Amino acid sequence: MADFHPVTEALFDSPVPPGTGWPEDPATEATSVASSPLDVERLACEASSIRELDSIVSVCRACPRLVTWREEVATSRRRASFAHEPYWGRPVPGTGQQDAPILIVGLAPAANGANRTGRMFTGDRSGDWLWAALHDVGLARKPTSLAAGDGQSLAGARMTATVHCAPPANKPTADERTTCTPYLSHEVKLMTNLRVILALGGIAWNAVISTLRDDGWAIPRPKPAFGHAERAALMAPDGRKISLLGCYHPSQQNTFTGRLTRPMLKSVLAEARRLGAMPPC
Repeated sequence: MADFHPVTEALFDSPVPPGTGWPEDPATEATSVASSPLDVERLACEASSIRELDSIVSVCRACPRLVTWREEVATSRRRASFAHEPYWGRPVPGTGQQDAPILIVGLAPAANGANRTGRMFTGDRSGDWLWAALHDVGLARKPTSLAAGDGQSLAGARMTATVHCAPPANKPTADERTTCTPYLSHEVKLMTNLRVILALGGIAWNAVISTLRDDGWAIPRPKPAFGHAERAALMAPDGRKISLLGCYHPSQQNTFTGRLTRPMLKSVLAEARRLGAMPPC
């Protein structure tokens, strides 16, 4: 049964088939589908642009457990407050431009958040916190992100995740994280203006370090430990240097307890902007 999109009011099935007009959908009916970890590695490496990589990510079916869960949520496990909205129900690609100097890396989409809206960090309270802070420091066009097609966009930043499908209990397995790694690896390679990677949480921090080390980047020894506002200098094989910056994840566990406050989040985003050599907001 099709439902009306909350912004465009167009009818969509859940999960949303590629190429059917969903706002910001990078894929078409002809987009190649990865069905195994080997497919992920091959297709990620073949992508010549962020747009092409996003399209491949958005139709990936390489992890059976994640495919089952994201589609089950989209069809029969919807939150009651969203029961009459269509659910994206596919891997959530990154959002933002290829030439951005800042890459923000989270863990994975939320089942009733980005798995519903189709845009990274959109549709849940963590995303509400993050987008408001991004807007405060001039990295987002608007203070809110409601759903794909609402006119929201990043300015000078791109947002992605270590795993692109919503996992059960918000916990991807080690094998699922490994399968998704080529997407992050190639995303970094395609962002030739990249100066800063902002890791939201310790899992994202460790994933970035592990991914770049495997790609031949120079990583300080001992391995930099994660912490809020912690910073590490990394160097690519071609001599390109970037800063890895840590930030507590804007999860409800962190925001409700005060471990992460709005001023703390805004401050670390402002530092990312400074390290990205962007003019003050």
